[in-house]
Amino acid sequence: MDKPVGASLRAANPADGAEAAVEQSGGSVLVEAGPGGRPALFDVPRAVVTAHRASEVPGALVRLEEARASGLWIAGFAAYELGLALEPKLAPLLGDVPGEGPLLAFGVFDAPRDVPEPTQEPAAVLSAEPLWDRTAYGVRFDQIKAMIARGDLYQVNLTMPMALRFEGSGAALWQALRRFQPVGHAAHLAIGGTEILSCSPELFFRMDAAGRIEVAPMKGTAPRGSETAEDDALRDALSRDEKNRAENIMIVDLMRNDLSRLSRVGSVRVPALCEVERYNTVHQMVSRIEAQLDGHVPLPQLMEALFPCGSITGAPKIAAMQAIHDLERWRRGAYCGAIGWAAPDGSADFSVSIRTLTVTAPGEALMGVGGGIVHDSDCDAEYEEALWKSRFVTGLIPRSA
Repeated sequence: MDKPVGASLRAANPADGAEAAVEQSGGSVLVEAGPGGRPALFDVPRAVVTAHRASEVPGALVRLEEARASGLWIAGFAAYELGLALEPKLAPLLGDVPGEGPLLAFGVFDAPRDVPEPTQEPAAVLSAEPLWDRTAYGVRFDQIKAMIARGDLYQVNLTMPMALRFEGSGAALWQALRRFQPVGHAAHLAIGGTEILSCSPELFFRMDAAGRIEVAPMKGTAPRGSETAEDDALRDALSRDEKNRAENIMIVDLMRNDLSRLSRVGSVRVPALCEVERYNTVHQMVSRIEAQLDGHVPLPQLMEALFPCGSITGAPKIAAMQAIHDLERWRRGAYCGAIGWAAPDGSADFSVSIRTLTVTAPGEALMGVGGGIVHDSDCDAEYEEALWKSRFVTGLIPRSA
């Protein structure tokens, strides 16, 4: 059974001829992976550029590129549904995606600054409820398996919404989540009318001023063990698992193809394939792909080629995104989009915004969990894997709750 995602959600309504909104309003973006790999705070924006409709996206991306070219920094987020707007075959689908919020929201800043010491405010997660039960998940799972059997596609990243209740401020909850599971790409944003708490471990892309680019898709998950021997066994089993390796390699091939559209011939390489990283609540299989961009690649062209990250769509990408739209029927928003910054010199760092909450009301938030479905996936195992991934939040629920 599906439970309602939220009574306040409305449908997006693309219209022709609209321009990007440029707001002279406040906002802040705090990222763990700032310039030089250090935490950085972007605040007091000169302007905030947003796009709520597909027709506003081109103008918004051009404005952001112009700001960067003029010596300013940009920082913010792109929602998963921006990927629909960027693909002409998929843009018409935006009209019947339930939900609200911007497709992108970026501030334009003079420069980042050091992150101040956090205040020790109390915060706690009170509940985290999947809005699909096992039966509702299974119906969608079976439809994906039928698509794969017909040869329509090879993999679909199926995600379900979870509703959270919490006490304390969003900033305090984000700090509590960071302490519980430290990751390399955490971020807290309050921009474009949206507050986002991200504890993502996944790099989308990183670029330096010379045009060297790196992506690091995650595909393949296993739980942590309660003792060292069990934990090592779970890690080793994941590293050898043929299904998870095949799933990871499939996305590596997809992202190699995406990068090749922008890169010098022969420069795309894979320095790390199917390595397993440990986090407090899960093991994750990660690969890394590097390339040298073929000259200056402006932001609109970069996003058109790479966004959204293949690790959260499936393969082939357009067919998987069509299936996601048909089956999920909720607006992912910031979840499975991208969060990051870009500098005037061309350097940039963006995460894939998995393990990410969007605050929907005081004390309430929405997030997604899921994973890739392939021909030999097992429904019960995939549903349980999705619930493992929610432990970065559910691990903070007091035992007495």
